[in-house]
This record gives sequence, C-alpha cells and structure tokens, in this order.
Amino acid sequence: MPAAGKIAAFPVETAYGLVADAANQSAFHRTSVTKEKLTMEAKVLIIMGSDSDYPVLEETAKVLKQFGVPFAMHVSSAHRSPRKTEELVSGAADRGIQVFIAAAGVAAHLPGVVAAGTTLPVIGVPMGGGALNGVDALYSIVQMPGGIPVASMAIGKSGAKNAGILAVQILALSDQELAKKLLSYREQMAAEVERKDRELQELLKSV
Repeated sequence: MPAAGKIAAFPVETAYGLVADAANQSAFHRTSVTKEKLTMEAKVLIIMGSDSDYPVLEETAKVLKQFGVPFAMHVSSAHRSPRKTEELVSGAADRGIQVFIAAAGVAAHLPGVVAAGTTLPVIGVPMGGGALNGVDALYSIVQMPGGIPVASMAIGKSGAKNAGILAVQILALSDQELAKKLLSYREQMAAEVERKDRELQELLKSV
C-alpha cells in the first residue's frame, strides 16, 4: 500500500486508460462513483483497496475482456472511504451488476464489507505484500462468518486471473454464448498441454 500522502507508482488514471483499450471501448470505461452515472453496461464490478493493486487486477481485466464481459473498476477502501464503498455496492443489482470482485491486502476487509452489503456473489482476491506476504489478507477473506460468504481466490496474480474466470462461469449459467466460450477456453488449454507433451516426447528422443 502507498504511504499516506504519496501517489502510487501505478496511478489509477493509467489503470482506467488500460481498461479503455478493450475492443468494445463503450463497455469498458471509467465511471463516476455517483449512482446515476455508474455504467449500465457493466456486469462485473471490480473494487480494489488501492490503485497499487491494479497491476495484479489487470489479470482479472484481461480475462473479462477476453470473454467479452463488460466491467467497471473502482478504487475504494473499506476503512478509508467506507461511504464510497457503500455507495458502489448499494443498488448494484439495479444497475446491472451481477458479480463483484473485491481485492485488498493486509487486513483485507473490503471483500467482506462488500458481501455484507449485497446478496450478489462476491469474489475476493487477497493481495500479496506486507509483513506476512499476503497470508494475512488470505485469512481475512477466507475466514468469513457463516451466512456472509466470499469466494476467496489465491494470493496475487493467479488469484486475480481465477477471479475473472469464476465471474465468467457465474455469468455463463444464464448465458449460453458465454458457456460456449468457456468450453472453447478449456479445450484450448487441453490442446496446449497436449502440444507441450508432444514437444517433450520429441526432446526425450534425443536424450
């Protein structure tokens, strides 16, 4: 996390600029925090506790863009900006949001706070770093009390990527075209494994 009063090395303005590079730019763009101006196109709302989390959450954005899922991204802290966090979560379903992805480090209360304010599915991504290298964030997210679930991913970039995939899987339950894309994605992964195995077998012939 950046020190108080200092700008993170990866400014959030840059993050929003990268999001806007999607093929369909109208579906991926920065939005105001006001309820009236939140995008009506987004199906996934990604909230990160700090703009320094974006290099990790970029993996989430890549997955959603790959599957053509429109999303919105915001920086909001459960501790430093609780009103803004509440505003982002409140009425999200009415704005077309179907899945939340929330990422935070250390105390990492953001995913739980989001889950407490909605009945929509919430996916939590623990950030690495800090004195415990992300283990504290993982425990904070995965140890939710009964009745307020958060689907906790792995720490860091692999967790961010899986958060995107899980969001796509949730949306695919009611979207046949998205379900077909998921099946194709799995088939491509299997084909890549087979290709690598063939290359290994050829290499072993020369040993």
